[in-house]
Amino acid sequence: IEPGHKVSAKDEVTLNIEPGHKVSAKDEVTLNGKKLSLAKNLVYILLNKPKDYITTTDDPQKRKTVLDLIRIKERIYPVGRLDRNTSGVLLLTNDGELSQKLTHPSYEVKKIYHVGLDRPLEKKDFDQVLRGVKLEDGPATVDVLAYADSKDKKQLGIEIHSGRNRIVRRIFEHLGYSVKNLDRVMFAGLTKKNVERGKWRFLSEKEVRALKYFNPSKPFRKKTQNAGK
Repeated sequence: IEPGHKVSAKDEVTLNIEPGHKVSAKDEVTLNGKKLSLAKNLVYILLNKPKDYITTTDDPQKRKTVLDLIRIKERIYPVGRLDRNTSGVLLLTNDGELSQKLTHPSYEVKKIYHVGLDRPLEKKDFDQVLRGVKLEDGPATVDVLAYADSKDKKQLGIEIHSGRNRIVRRIFEHLGYSVKNLDRVMFAGLTKKNVERGKWRFLSEKEVRALKYFNPSKPFRKKTQNAGK
């Protein structure tokens, strides 16, 4: 059915309900033999996730979830995951098509994290992270690694495209470090600018368009840079 199609006397409409009843999302409506679906109010939200919140819609252990921070009538879902002790940018939506797109490996969605380690990252380990480390589920590489503060080498900035579980923490744990703080500062071009921790905002139309029209055939992968020299 073409957008904007106006039903006329020539069209054949069938319903699975009795006359006089209001059509709901559960009912089946066909127009000229083609099934129609009711338009859904799509919602796109950026949350600056705090620590100690689970990235899920429901938790059997009754722990706090990210949805406890967002009170709207639409049922939304997190796009990807952030660990309970990881803070920062989290996208939530009821747009299943976009969510699937942004979490599919072929789209190489860029993520940037601020990492705080338990001790300064040594130069040899800095270089090893850039070369890649072998984890139990395969090699792990980063795109960019840099010291966030030249005077405090426990603070790092890392850019990565992988969506594997706990990948940033596991890279440093593999080299004998403990990640004390992990904050995602960017996801798919979205940042937490002007959004306080624990607060959220709706995406602008421009931001939604940018996400929807992101082309996986032209990934924005950067050449790895050694910022530790």
